[in-house]
Amino acid sequence: MTDGPPGEGLLHRATLEPVGLLREASNVTLLVDLVEPDGSPAGRAVYKPVRGERPLADFPPGTLAAREVAAYLVSELGGWGLVPATVLRDGPLGPGSVQLWMETEEDGVPAGGLVDVVTPEQVGTDGWLPVVAAQDEEGRPLVVVHADDPRLRSLAVLDVVLDNADRKAAHVGLVGERLWGFDHGLSFNAVPKLRTVLWGWAGEDLGEVELERVRRVLGALGSGDSGLDGLLSAAELVSLRARLEGLLADPRLPVPPEGRYPLPWPLW
Repeated sequence: MTDGPPGEGLLHRATLEPVGLLREASNVTLLVDLVEPDGSPAGRAVYKPVRGERPLADFPPGTLAAREVAAYLVSELGGWGLVPATVLRDGPLGPGSVQLWMETEEDGVPAGGLVDVVTPEQVGTDGWLPVVAAQDEEGRPLVVVHADDPRLRSLAVLDVVLDNADRKAAHVGLVGERLWGFDHGLSFNAVPKLRTVLWGWAGEDLGEVELERVRRVLGALGSGDSGLDGLLSAAELVSLRARLEGLLADPRLPVPPEGRYPLPWPLW
């Protein structure tokens, strides 16, 4: 399929020319140039070949690339628009996910400065919401926080829908005023896995805008037009539907679970 939102067609038709390996990634991840059929340059993308995925104990092997694409589709179906265009296609190292590269301007600051570590006195006074208590190397108290930002809050809702098990601070970026979420390979497990640094709104009402997004995804699942068949297993699709229906029945952001660790590691 080559039709779809802007970017999808380019990702399908362009030749992928490797630029380099992104060494901070836990799986094989290549930065590639996108070259149009006429030879003209068309930007860059991140290519994650299936053959470069490390085996995991809690996710089926060879499925992370498909989960990256499924996260993009859900983001588009609901109208979040928080995941760059992502497709599944063949590349220099075989089949994998290909996602438009977003050049964030962070100067080494993860999440565009929207996630940080502050003193307890700063919590609540500078628009920071607490996530977890911490200490510096001398034992002085600190708090991991994130900004009380509506863009970030929408991403937190999307993560609940995706059941994202790996929302690190480094998996959030800003391009101008536009917020993007990256690295969704550890999503859509058949059992609850939500691990995130965005717990600051735990227990709050979703609000009508987010509820409508949830309804849109559920409607697409019901009509059979979601595009998720073949990307996720039957059990994972059942779990996705259950999460959506659960949010409609109890329209609040979840609180951290008590029976398992609720944060990604590392946090950044």
